[in-house]
Amino acid sequence: MKEVDGSGTKIVRLKLSDQVFLRLREMVASGELAAGDIVPSERALMERFGVGRPAVREALQAMQAKGLITITHGERSRVNALTAGVAFKQLDDIAKLLLSSEPANIDHLKQVRHFLEVGAVGIAASKCTSKDAADLADLIEAQRKELGNADGFMKADIAFHTRVAQISGNPLIHSITEMMLTWLFEYHSSLLLWSGREETTLQEHGVILRCLKENDVDGAVHAMQAHLDRSDSSFVPMGKS
Repeated sequence: MKEVDGSGTKIVRLKLSDQVFLRLREMVASGELAAGDIVPSERALMERFGVGRPAVREALQAMQAKGLITITHGERSRVNALTAGVAFKQLDDIAKLLLSSEPANIDHLKQVRHFLEVGAVGIAASKCTSKDAADLADLIEAQRKELGNADGFMKADIAFHTRVAQISGNPLIHSITEMMLTWLFEYHSSLLLWSGREETTLQEHGVILRCLKENDVDGAVHAMQAHLDRSDSSFVPMGKS
């Protein structure tokens, strides 16, 4: 329902469930409800906000849809930890729709990938520890075991690049990289995985790993740039090959 004040500006009356949602979100933002806390029962929320059960349930469902809480059948709802991953996950559906509706956005996303991953690997090279290098070596071997399996190989590829981003120590870079590569995976053409391209990918990952292990920033940047330049053709709009 809308009303108009003296200035002609429309005033929107929020639904009860929307008001409850805003109050619950504020409880999370203020720390009144912290990560891992049990969400008050429906009855307690009804009494606190002076609303009926339908409004409370709709608000709780909206909280879950936003990734703020987890509702488990037969158990009490709990507050989720607020992370960059939770935030970017909210973009998943709309991002895939954007890429599907406008194929040119694939190229735009690849350009963003270049800026992000080349920058991230430089940071990672300055911070890479022996444990980080060992993890990356294990991921390369796991990817090698997926030779001949296009989906498995690409998922292993995402795991390698995501781990490099994690070494940067920036959780936003880590989460954005993971989501971005997941979106690109939707447009990967398995027809392009042939004639040694998989082996080339493994070799290039090995070069990147060697530079990271040696904390060679310039070398890591150049290796990642060459790797991305070569692999760009692996991503094509859906329905094309």
